[in-house]
Amino acid sequence: MLEFARWKVWAVWAIIAAGIVLSIPSILSEEQLESYPDFLPQSRISLGLDLAGGSYLLLEADEGDLAKQRLTAQEENVQTELRGDPRVRIGDVSTADGRLSFMVRDPAQLDEAVERLRAMTQPVGLTGQRDWNVSVEDSTRIVLTPTAEGELRAIEDAVTVARDVVRRRIDPSGTREVTVRTQGSNRVLVQVPGVEDPEALKALIGRTARLEFKLVDLEANPAQLNAGRAPVGSEIAPYPDAPLGLPFVGYSTADGVPVIALKRRVIVSGDQLANAQQSFDQDGNPVVSLTFNSQGARRFGRVTQENVQKPFAMLLDGAVLSAPNINEPILGGQAQISGNFTVDSANDLAIALSSGKLPVKLDVVEERTVSADLGKDSIEKGAVAALVATLAVLLYMLATYGRFGVYANMALIINAFMILAAMAVFNATLTLPGIAGFVLTIGAAVDANVLINERIREELRRGRKVLDAIKHGYDEASTAIFDANITNTIAAAIMFYFGSGPIRGFAVVLLIGIVTSVWTAVTFTRMMVTLWVRKARPKTIAV
Repeated sequence: MLEFARWKVWAVWAIIAAGIVLSIPSILSEEQLESYPDFLPQSRISLGLDLAGGSYLLLEADEGDLAKQRLTAQEENVQTELRGDPRVRIGDVSTADGRLSFMVRDPAQLDEAVERLRAMTQPVGLTGQRDWNVSVEDSTRIVLTPTAEGELRAIEDAVTVARDVVRRRIDPSGTREVTVRTQGSNRVLVQVPGVEDPEALKALIGRTARLEFKLVDLEANPAQLNAGRAPVGSEIAPYPDAPLGLPFVGYSTADGVPVIALKRRVIVSGDQLANAQQSFDQDGNPVVSLTFNSQGARRFGRVTQENVQKPFAMLLDGAVLSAPNINEPILGGQAQISGNFTVDSANDLAIALSSGKLPVKLDVVEERTVSADLGKDSIEKGAVAALVATLAVLLYMLATYGRFGVYANMALIINAFMILAAMAVFNATLTLPGIAGFVLTIGAAVDANVLINERIREELRRGRKVLDAIKHGYDEASTAIFDANITNTIAAAIMFYFGSGPIRGFAVVLLIGIVTSVWTAVTFTRMMVTLWVRKARPKTIAV
């Protein structure tokens, strides 16, 4: 019992001192923190939405936008699979009425084309249905129609991906306790503590960030574009910042916005991006620098080689940012997006592109701002509850166990500092349930000391000497303490893994509290008792 090495004593006191120093910034107010020495740690506990206020958004997937994307992607698949194949010669592909249709020039090739297209479709779960129906109309016209089962799976998959993209955009480091989860099959719920400007939040996460490079269709003339028409195989896209005098630019009759005709085929998309970051061009203007992966670099290089002295367009979320001329092949796999950017807007775009594009457009259907004043009241009441609980436990332990109660009370106070320090180091977020977990931990923290002290009493009643009673009390009680806290740790870990938001906040405080309470109750109090016994050599003790 008396074998508590000096280095262990110093290590325990060093850990306690570090815990107190790390917890102080979380206790100080903003004004007091300004005068806090810069050389000391500054990390603080973050407050959750219910305490610090913040923004609440409910986003809904635009199913029409997703249907259009699926149609375009399937059209490209058909073109890739059949176009240019001498075994199956087809005419132009139509996308009218939300389905794909085209003529097979040689009726003898019809069966071959149908089989190859059916092989391109995918089964949907165990229903036996596929994501596209392939049928034949008018003897030689093949029609691909999206199925209801395929559309439902596509929206569920897109919303799942969108949830992850939104989380990466608003919490790229993964340290803020944001809540981002799916709701139903087509909605995403977002809660961000400390952000009371939902407009800025919507601007960051609502941007689809669908980056595409397409060739300009030079066969279209302004008269066609003014009438809202484009040649077969092309589409019309808005070009808000179009320079004056371009021969391939028209104007929408609806709102007068410049428009341009583009080939439907995507040269390179954001899926082939390896990196995107804010930088400056040669004139010092903010731009976004792009680096493509090997596949994107090869495709971009090949297309620019084949289309020298022709314009291509850079599109973001369906709108053309610029349509420069290809003066020479671009083989380095790098490009720049320029426009009327500020440093902040260019950086936001780079984050959006780096985090991945949203697979579907998200519309805000509900938004709320939670005031920090509500959280202030909760913090005050939580602090009062924690103070009352602590005082009650301190008085009980002191009255029941005397000197050993003093050591238990010291451990309890140190435990509170250790919890705050650990939360600050890990940048954990404190929520209202987290305060409840903190109060619960205070009550549970003395359980270990109660077990130890009662075990020592039992050993003394059995007639053991003081040193033997203390040693057996700690040794025997420690086993029960560790077993009990392992089950608590498993429960807290399950809540953290499967829970979100407030449930995770409660689990985090509980997990930290379990570790710190066991350490302070067993290691710290054992050290204090050892030091006292070694010095006083008592013949009897009152526990």
